[in-house]
Amino acid sequence: MPRSSEPRRDPTDVTPPKLFGAFAAVYVIWGSTYLAIRFAIETLPPLLMAAVRFLLAGSVLYAWARSRGAPRPTASQWKGAAVVGGLLFVGGNGAVVVAEQWVPSGLVALLVAAVPLWMVVLDWGWGSRTRPTRRVVTGLFGGFVGVGVLAGSPGVGGGGAHELMGAALVVLGSAAWAGGSIYARHADAPPRPRLWVAMQMLVGGALLVPLSLSLGEWARLDPAAVSLKSVLALLYLVVFGALFAFSAYIWLLTVSTPARVGTYAYVNPVVALILGWALAGEPLTFRSLMAAAIIVGSVVVITGDGRARRRAVPDRPKGTAEIR
Repeated sequence: MPRSSEPRRDPTDVTPPKLFGAFAAVYVIWGSTYLAIRFAIETLPPLLMAAVRFLLAGSVLYAWARSRGAPRPTASQWKGAAVVGGLLFVGGNGAVVVAEQWVPSGLVALLVAAVPLWMVVLDWGWGSRTRPTRRVVTGLFGGFVGVGVLAGSPGVGGGGAHELMGAALVVLGSAAWAGGSIYARHADAPPRPRLWVAMQMLVGGALLVPLSLSLGEWARLDPAAVSLKSVLALLYLVVFGALFAFSAYIWLLTVSTPARVGTYAYVNPVVALILGWALAGEPLTFRSLMAAAIIVGSVVVITGDGRARRRAVPDRPKGTAEIR
């Protein structure tokens, strides 16, 4: 989990209602963003939608951070943001928005929940090269078994080549997200987490624009065909998903422990599965529920290991955003 550079808040300012509201925002809003993405791309091109989302959210966060005294980023810090933002928002979130054209949002969230597994693998091979403990190896094995359980199920390959390609995109995107998170540990980052995230969003959004153009999304965009539901979903992703919930997340890191805040990783996929089933008629089968239990349980095993927490799981020590 990230270690915020902002001073810890006055304990008298931390009340149970505030804590409840902040945790609810991180649990429910971040869990709901997968469904919001599905609604947004019903009539908006996926990569173009993501570009607009991150450019808007990044601009607001950047202006807010600078207005509160954050120093102007250096060229070296922008270079680091370009690498991290490219891996996170083009490779990670870009894969998610494209995949949700064919894969149900709840199952995408479940596949994304395997990011900590990739964190351990990539950190072992190319990061700190710390050998995983037996407990972490057990968690890794279980997590990838859970992903395998999803293969061929309705929504993840059971419906044809597009579903299978979408699921593969999410897996590759999760690996890119993990790689960007590991790189962020060593990047030259500004001391303010919000500014760092804003820079990543701005660069990631800017990189998504030419990618969207190259795939012909802008030529296919018909403004008259864009539905109100898609526009509202995009606004929800910007205001609530990228600004409100992230601010709650940063605040929680200053008043609570990383272990407690990190529980969002276990709750988000469950929220996404339930919302996708309840509001979008997405499949909620015994197979997907079993995979959810295996994957989330494996993440709990890995993040519960002390050495893994110190070296592999805290993927945003200087502040990075979320894949959703």
